[in-house]
Amino acid sequence: MDLNQVTMPVTDLSRSIAFYERLGLTLIVRAEERYARFELPFGNATFSLHHADEVRTPTGVVVYFECEDLDERVARLIASGITFDTLPTDQPWLWREAYTRDPDGHVICLFRAGTHRHNPPWRIRTETDE
Repeated sequence: MDLNQVTMPVTDLSRSIAFYERLGLTLIVRAEERYARFELPFGNATFSLHHADEVRTPTGVVVYFECEDLDERVARLIASGITFDTLPTDQPWLWREAYTRDPDGHVICLFRAGTHRHNPPWRIRTETDE
């Protein structure tokens, strides 16, 4: 099994496309003002948006995008006008995280975890790990 995509509802597709392009995603599909899909710089999963007349937030959902250059990227995004609720902060679970919100209020976490993303010290070992 592999993750194909995550799709978020948005009220203004053009505004949201501009936001996610600023984060570093590449627009690959646009169906008028109803749908857009992005590629991420690394990996195979995609991220998409679909138009909704209304978006209720907060939903409790957080979308995480890993960035090798977290601190530098956050600084560039702040300089470009994106505000952050939390600046890059080292967390007890060994990730460095910064939180922002997209134009509809969806919580977006930019983070850097390195090897701890898949292999934290407390990882549950399975038969395939041996």
